[in-house]
This record gives sequence, C-alpha cells and structure tokens, in this order.
Amino acid sequence: MTDPRKTYGLLAEYESAADIYHACEKVRDAGYRLWDSYTPYPVHGLEKAMGVGPSKVPWITFACGMVGASIGFSAQTWVSAFDYPIIYAGKPFISYQAFVPVTFESGVLLASFGTLFGMLALNGLPRWYHSLFNAPKFARVTDDRFFIAIEARDPKFGDETRALLEATGAVSIEEVER
Repeated sequence: MTDPRKTYGLLAEYESAADIYHACEKVRDAGYRLWDSYTPYPVHGLEKAMGVGPSKVPWITFACGMVGASIGFSAQTWVSAFDYPIIYAGKPFISYQAFVPVTFESGVLLASFGTLFGMLALNGLPRWYHSLFNAPKFARVTDDRFFIAIEARDPKFGDETRALLEATGAVSIEEVER
C-alpha cells in the first residue's frame, strides 16, 4: 500500500466519543498493536476499548520509595552506629524510632522522583516532534474531533487497514507522512 519509510500511518477522524469508542474496539479486535487514539477530553472506558493494560508507574513508585527508605535508614544507621557513634541520653546507637522521620521522607522523595521520571520515560516524553502534527486536520483534536492513528510499522498494516477504518465509520481518513 504505502512505503513505511516515508509514511507514518493512517489517521482516521471521528465526530463523537461514542464513535471513537466503538472504533477502538474494532481496531483492537482486528489485532493491531501500534496505534493510538486522540481525544479532546478524557473518554471514560476508552483504555479498556483499546485493550490497554494497567500502568507500570505504581510499581516504579513503590520500588523507588523502598530504595529511598532503605537509603535513608541505612545512612542513619551507618552514621550513628559506625561512622560517628555517640551515646546520648543513654540510648542505643541504632535507635530506629528516631530514624522514622528521615526514613519516611527519603522514601517519599525518591518515590516522587521515580513517579515523575518513570511517567516521562513510559510516555516517551519529552517528544519535540510527532508526525501527526503534519496532518492539518489533527489540530482539531484539542477542540472537537476524535482521531485514531495506526502506524505503518504495525505488522498488520496494509490495504485492509484503510478498509477497517472506513468500516468503523470514520468521517475522513488520511495518510500521514513522516
């Protein structure tokens, strides 16, 4: 159909949230993997219609929080018991009750950094250029239109892709160049 080196993919335009919801279900059921939907506002349940799995960000946040708490607790233990041991008020060198605030705060600090940078990495941000910005109609995605873009890199991409998008009730379908 098209040269995947010069073509980004196909962009289909829809008029309503219900239209794009049902179109996403059909594209998902057809087995496409490299595609996305674009809407001017969040559409409830669209991620399920697209077949998107749960986010990995909570796991990244948890892991970074545990690493931060471990570093905070270990640093305090090292300083108070080995590097600079001082007995004050008859307390033991490793007084873990006093370590709770710093342990908690270092855990929260690394969890927040992990959340931010994990989200940016998983979303592929910052992205300074995207081929869809070459499509003049795509500017309406922030106003009142809904779009589905199927990439030419998808293994199932071919002549049947345009037919599938036409069958979903797209208002218009255009080929987007890189």
